[in-house]
Amino acid sequence: MDEARENACNDMGKMLQFLLPVATQIQQDVIKAYGFSSDGEGVLKFARLIKSYESQDPEIASMSAKLKALFLPPMTLPPHGAGIGGVAAS
Repeated sequence: MDEARENACNDMGKMLQFLLPVATQIQQDVIKAYGFSSDGEGVLKFARLIKSYESQDPEIASMSAKLKALFLPPMTLPPHGAGIGGVAAS
């Protein structure tokens, strides 16, 4: 996982190319022990279930956010009120 993250260099496209397949494989191996199928459909069912629990349980929401942070590069938002190219919109 660390090697895949290093290869991605915080680039979203590379994250999808290198990190996501590794993370998906790890997830497939883990979720089958909890009754989910270890294929893409099982991963999607697991993700939907976790998403539904996020609003009900702050601990699940926190763990989900930490897990997502491992797979996605940090996102920076443009300054408030900035238009295209960093020029303030009028």
